[in-house]
Amino acid sequence: MRVWQLPVVFAGLALSVAAMSNPISNENGIINVPSNHSVDETVERINNILQTKGITLFALIDHSGEAEKVGMKMRPTKLLIFGSPKAGTPLMLAAPSAAIDLPLKILVWEDAGGKVWLSYNSPEYLQHRHGLPQDLVQNIAVVGVLAAKAAE
Repeated sequence: MRVWQLPVVFAGLALSVAAMSNPISNENGIINVPSNHSVDETVERINNILQTKGITLFALIDHSGEAEKVGMKMRPTKLLIFGSPKAGTPLMLAAPSAAIDLPLKILVWEDAGGKVWLSYNSPEYLQHRHGLPQDLVQNIAVVGVLAAKAAE
């Protein structure tokens, strides 16, 4: 390896380490953020943030609880559906198909190793999927901030 190549290698390593501390994005537009709390604690943190910000929690679906009711075992998995008509309506007016992905959702789930994750649709993915104007993406970008705050 040549001496001039070392800074490039170190820069690549630094970027790799930085990427590990950032949310993990899948090719399917889903962003996964590791949580430092249990599923129930993470859900409670999200709910508290929503209340503080005046954002409506439309539904909380306890997938694992429903599975248990029919005699099936599932790791803790809960889906929060939330939003604000003031933020969401302009998106649906610009692209009616956006209504299939709104209100916003965050899935809180536990993996096989006991690690808890928050998963949500990337705002950029939703923008591309529905052809949303760039200036309206900020209306849904709050989901990333909310997930990061709840996970800390």
